[in-house]
Amino acid sequence: MKLAIQLSILASLNIGTGFLYQWYVFTQLGPGMETDALFAGMTVPQVVLAIVTGSLMHVLVPLLAGEDENRLRRDAWGVLALISGLFSLLAVILYLTAPWWVPLTVPGFEPAGKCLTVILTRVQLVGMVFSAVSSVQWAVYHARQHFLWAELTPVLASISGLLLLVWALPHFGVIAAAWIATIRMGLQALFLAPGMGKPVFPDLKNSAVREAWHRIRPLLLGSVYFKTEPLVDRFLLSWATSGSLSLFFLAQRLFGAVNQICNKAIVAPLVPKLSKYHKSGSKRQFRAMYLKNLWLMIILGLAGLVILGLVGDQLLAFLIGHGNITRENVRDLWWIMIWLGGALVGGMVGQVTSSTFYACGNTVTPTKLGICSYSLYVPSKAVSFFFWGIKGLAISTSVYYLVNLLFQIYFLEKEQPS
Repeated sequence: MKLAIQLSILASLNIGTGFLYQWYVFTQLGPGMETDALFAGMTVPQVVLAIVTGSLMHVLVPLLAGEDENRLRRDAWGVLALISGLFSLLAVILYLTAPWWVPLTVPGFEPAGKCLTVILTRVQLVGMVFSAVSSVQWAVYHARQHFLWAELTPVLASISGLLLLVWALPHFGVIAAAWIATIRMGLQALFLAPGMGKPVFPDLKNSAVREAWHRIRPLLLGSVYFKTEPLVDRFLLSWATSGSLSLFFLAQRLFGAVNQICNKAIVAPLVPKLSKYHKSGSKRQFRAMYLKNLWLMIILGLAGLVILGLVGDQLLAFLIGHGNITRENVRDLWWIMIWLGGALVGGMVGQVTSSTFYACGNTVTPTKLGICSYSLYVPSKAVSFFFWGIKGLAISTSVYYLVNLLFQIYFLEKEQPS
């Protein structure tokens, strides 16, 4: 319990400083072309990171947990070398070809908006490499169950970035926000570097790297498909009124902040423990821990929806109703979050179910479920947006998260019967 409280505090500080960063940009510039371009420019780097680095965390933590120190360090440096090289190559390719592919992701933008999105995307591709490195470093810390420093480093990096942003944004505009986000990722990787231990020459052919690739392959194949959701959202919202993309992005970020706090405080410590129970054959303890955390997330998610419905409008007005943000902007944001409520609950509880699969070394089942539900979701999302605009887009997103969660619970019960 003490660790969970400490992690909750650190995660809240991390989310808070990250939110302050977004809040300052949003209130200073207001929802419009510049913020739409900034958030659209984040999309592809974030999609690539979600596809690869999220999969890395799910695979590396159970794989490295319980290893002796020398083997863990050797395996970690091998994976780090591989990921650093792959992401650097990918960043160069995407950077050089950005003028061709970026406009295709925001077809509804005006020409000036497309050009600005290209510039901001290129800047944030550099940060993508730093984030990939950090994901391996985080996995090493989590495998050792050293959670506190791993959660403190983003706070330190975010505070440094926020102070720089306050000075730079009035002088250099939206381009400063993109560069500082990249610098923040670099600082985070630098702060996490000591956790890797003494460098060793990477062995890309050792058993751990091969096993990591074996486990991550189905995740990658599925994630390339169903984690392109932000691209679909940005594509559709580029046709909406100016500022709509920014408001939808902010709603997702606010819910993402809640999910991240729960992930850091509850789910991250859960995975290595479940992995050890699974490896030792302790089925009763495994199931008890899974169910306890499942119900905890359900209760927290429903409580969050009640709070949002009762006082969410007033809280949002207090938090972001400043500067160039109008009362109408706040009201629109609140309604978007209400419509996205199912995504909050489904996302929170889904972290427990998917992590339980991964703790067992099973990356295939959640990937197949994600592909099936996403295949139905994308066309329904497009149709919903066509007929009902941003409201239809948000509600279809809620339905998708809840349906995918129910599928995961059903198949977990089949694999882990009581």
